[in-house]
Amino acid sequence: MNEMTSSVIRARNPRTGQVDYTCPAFPASGLDALIAGLRAAQPGWVTAGIDGRATVLRAFCTALAARREDLLDALLADTGRLHESRIEADAAGVWVDRWVEVAPRSLDTLPRDTGLAGITGTAGFRPYPVVGVIGPWNFPLALGLMDAIPALVAGCAVILKPSEVTPRFVDVLQAALDEVPALAAIFRVVRGDGALGAAIVDQVDMVCFTGSTRTGRLVARRAAERFIPCFTELGGKDPALVLEGADIDRATSALATGATLGAGQQCYSIERIYVPRSLHDGFVAQLAAKVARLRPNWPDPAQGHIGPITFLPQAEILRRHLDDAIERGARIVTGGAIETHGGGLWCQPTVLTDVDHSMLIMREESFGPFLPVMAYDSLDEAVALANDSHYGLSAAVFGPEEAAQAVARRLDAGGVSINDAGLAPLFIGSPLVPEKTAFNHSGLGGSRTGADSIRRFVRKQAILSNPATGPSPWWFSL
Repeated sequence: MNEMTSSVIRARNPRTGQVDYTCPAFPASGLDALIAGLRAAQPGWVTAGIDGRATVLRAFCTALAARREDLLDALLADTGRLHESRIEADAAGVWVDRWVEVAPRSLDTLPRDTGLAGITGTAGFRPYPVVGVIGPWNFPLALGLMDAIPALVAGCAVILKPSEVTPRFVDVLQAALDEVPALAAIFRVVRGDGALGAAIVDQVDMVCFTGSTRTGRLVARRAAERFIPCFTELGGKDPALVLEGADIDRATSALATGATLGAGQQCYSIERIYVPRSLHDGFVAQLAAKVARLRPNWPDPAQGHIGPITFLPQAEILRRHLDDAIERGARIVTGGAIETHGGGLWCQPTVLTDVDHSMLIMREESFGPFLPVMAYDSLDEAVALANDSHYGLSAAVFGPEEAAQAVARRLDAGGVSINDAGLAPLFIGSPLVPEKTAFNHSGLGGSRTGADSIRRFVRKQAILSNPATGPSPWWFSL
């Protein structure tokens, strides 16, 4: 298990179970000077303009790409996964290009005629000087850069604190930053535990947090006390609804992936499935047959499908959810065990039936490769079950397009994929998709998707000008 003293982080390798990495923890006492330096450098970063910032960020992406193999090795040691780490390692350049493309339109400051007495209105966008980004352990690189990159494009300085559970990749990230001094001056990465994260919230002008709902509440309260914006992406218990007329082969393939990618350690993993009673048995048989073919990525991380449990305490949550479901009458169709390979723990992808909402596995976030399937008798019942949750991050609907669209509009979820699962993360910064917000306890604040979501990182001014030489229509007659 990962440990941390006041000065040292000790990290466990999820593939071996061994604590095999140490690094210095950044002292909270050093934050004053670090953030003062970011504040001093940030006005120059704004002056560089979008094109100037793009040049610097692309240089950083080039430096990071030159270290791709080292980055993959570090992410593999941090998370135990290779396939997903490749996706993470290649995302930065794509996101820089997308945000640079959409920023000029999203942050357009051209004057406009208000239509009132010749008065013109101009939008003023003032970036928050210093943005704090606090990242999670499940996708440590991507979920840090997902917020840091648009903030930097918008003109903010950024301090990023990744999870102390997955600290290794920072060595490679920092080496790339060191090659680009113009970026290193306004983008700092520090390693530490929750106390350091709390100290960051106390000093920045805006905070972005990705992690558990429990910790997200603490971050939001601390930010509220300081009257600073707080954007959180938190837990999920994403439902999938299968409708009459759905392509069952397509649905079972999408759900087998959507519930197990990243070993289910994703906030937008599918964690509960609702199927018409008439389709239930055939659907479960087909889903279980596909899930049973998924294999752990052991001993070769380049082979297999399922990575290890990255954060050791998560194994106990998975065991507790399975035990509770079985005690309450659930039946395991395939999977159901946590295996040990080479000192690491792997959770078998697990399909369950005879589940209901009295079970933890249908109500609490499992964060593992579980696919509980519940039959329903009417569409209204299915929608009610899907919405019977404290969460509301995302969802999926499988069925004829018109019917699926209608159901999607009834779901309490920020992003809904139709005839697929987990589409929203593919379009971070894309001008092609609308923004979304999390519902219920799955988050607070604006979206990471959609072209205009870069506006999270700027304060908005309305600059009104009266160029007329005569009196204003608002003046008293004097």
